[in-house]
Amino acid sequence: MKTIYDIQQFLKKFGTIIYVGDRVADLELMETEIQELYNSQLIETKDYQSAIFLLRQEIVRETEKRAKNK
Repeated sequence: MKTIYDIQQFLKKFGTIIYVGDRVADLELMETEIQELYNSQLIETKDYQSAIFLLRQEIVRETEKRAKNK
């Protein structure tokens, strides 16, 4: 997985579509869902690690963007 879109497509395979209209909230929900899948041993460690890394990186980017716009 290299993009947030890849993570969204990955989650779709498990029947999960996340959209609440708030980018950071969406990313946080995706992170929670990935953690649940990993804890349930439904995804591999490498998929878990790459998804969590990307999501957290994007959360920081979006949070910084919001802070600049205030």
